[in-house]
Amino acid sequence: MQAKIGEIIEASTGEFMAQCYELHQPPPFGSLVKTREGEIEIYGVVCDAATTSIEPGRHPIARGREEVEEEDIFRSSPQLAKLLRTDFTALVVGHREGEEDEKLHHYLPPRPARIHSFVYVCDAEEVEKFSQSFDFLSILVAAKGQADELIAASLRHAAQAQPDPRHFLVTAGKKLAVLLGAEPNRLNTILRRIRR
Repeated sequence: MQAKIGEIIEASTGEFMAQCYELHQPPPFGSLVKTREGEIEIYGVVCDAATTSIEPGRHPIARGREEVEEEDIFRSSPQLAKLLRTDFTALVVGHREGEEDEKLHHYLPPRPARIHSFVYVCDAEEVEKFSQSFDFLSILVAAKGQADELIAASLRHAAQAQPDPRHFLVTAGKKLAVLLGAEPNRLNTILRRIRR
């Protein structure tokens, strides 16, 4: 049984935001996570994370002037753990309908995740299975914000779960060349970032 790392606090068909159970412990940028909506498993790639105050518009203040180590701030002010929260956002890149359904669909699910659904980091076996098809790359290519960084991070993470990481990255690069054929500078930037 995989350990849950957070809980959905906001969801749409294309992305979801989750609050982490542990402060400062979001899943890595570009990693594959999953949640549920009834019988549907929804997969997302972590595209953002932030630690903020639990009260909107209220900012934390500096407290470490007299402390030697950063951990001393939390030891001397234990209430901080209850006044801060770490959230992450995942871009939805696919789904699977029902546990019996072995087929992964690399497109958006029919419904968004439910609020308070648990979120899990996918293990290496799930990542390998999900990334057997590169169809999810078209969603990442179209993403707003740091799409190029997200593509590279996602492929680096997925490569770690592959029996032959180099072959996986070469194949991914060929798929990206098709998707970004009209944008050679962008393609080259991403390819430089996925090299180890």
